[in-house]
Amino acid sequence: MSVVVQKYGGTSVGDVERIKNVANRIIRRKEAGNELVVVVSAMGKSTDELMQMAHSITDTPKVRELDMLLATGEQVSISMLSMALQSKGCDAISFTGAQIGMRTIGKHGKSRILDIDTKRIQSALDEGKVVIVAGFQGVNENDDITTLGRGGSDTSAVALAAALGCPCEIYTDVDGIYGIDPRRYPDARKLSSVSCDEMLEMASLGAGVMHARAIELGSKYGIEIRVASSMDEIPGTAIKKDMPDSERPVTGLAVDEDESIVTLNGVPYTTQTTARLFSAVAAEGINIDMISQTPQREGTVNLSFSAPTAEIPDLREVLSRYREEFPYKNSHIDENIVKLSVVGSGMRNQSGVALQFFRNFREAKIPVLMITTSDIRISCVIPKEDADKAVELVSRSFGL
Repeated sequence: MSVVVQKYGGTSVGDVERIKNVANRIIRRKEAGNELVVVVSAMGKSTDELMQMAHSITDTPKVRELDMLLATGEQVSISMLSMALQSKGCDAISFTGAQIGMRTIGKHGKSRILDIDTKRIQSALDEGKVVIVAGFQGVNENDDITTLGRGGSDTSAVALAAALGCPCEIYTDVDGIYGIDPRRYPDARKLSSVSCDEMLEMASLGAGVMHARAIELGSKYGIEIRVASSMDEIPGTAIKKDMPDSERPVTGLAVDEDESIVTLNGVPYTTQTTARLFSAVAAEGINIDMISQTPQREGTVNLSFSAPTAEIPDLREVLSRYREEFPYKNSHIDENIVKLSVVGSGMRNQSGVALQFFRNFREAKIPVLMITTSDIRISCVIPKEDADKAVELVSRSFGL
């Protein structure tokens, strides 16, 4: 029998009826001859509700206690799904991240998986059980519960597939991966397959279907990943490591509305200054994306960079400490921006993609605030009020 890791998102287990539906799907796969390890997210929006409860107690909950609280959402899901399977005559057992030896490293709320001990999972599979695992969580070197951050259940599932050497199926409320979110652009085209490189860029740039860390693991360990709907049997999208470059210049458009631009004016023009700043930012686990710097004038430069809006409070503290060491004239944080990124392996072999991309902004008189590129990506920052117009223009331009 072949092992398969499946992951079901929060909407797929959002209520009792949906949990029963998932149980029926699992039973059909088991009867088809598969051994199943099933990773489950918290039911519906229960994680958000738990977060709201925490903030009703205090405006500044400790991150360790938040992880302790949020991890309970997945415990509800795994026990409910296990009971649903057992009620249908299918032997199943549920485990938390700690119980399967999912060891993590890093800060609470955004830790990373270090190692997984598969002995307990394998033992349960050998007994003919369906194994249900809580996604999004593990335990660190102090045996404290930690969570993996947004989309962490995807990462749990792909990491388990890597540890078990088997395929991974991600089931959600959409029937695959689209070139652009259909909620933003109803005529979006569904992709039958996409390369790991393209999917990693799209995930890291704001496409919400898959978590970037999960794609990284899939690429590193050569895990076959398929994204499909948990509500029907429509074929989904395969994410593959080894794919030829697309004949289309652009595969997808990612939209990230959760970024902000930080600008420091009058920064002393020394390599040491810049290095110390970004060292302090990195020490807080804050991810920096775009960076731009003006030419130096009278010994100073203006430095701008983008960061997740959720991390702006931590960034303000870093800048406060930084200013004491390296004074600058003034700073500004702009949260009213959006980052648009076109992604496609076909860019490697086709010219004129940047021209086609930026022509849309010129013709619509949309200001472009920052630009970065890679060999398969072009990203720019524009005012948030122009986002919908820009998405429609770019999507039509590239046939997404």
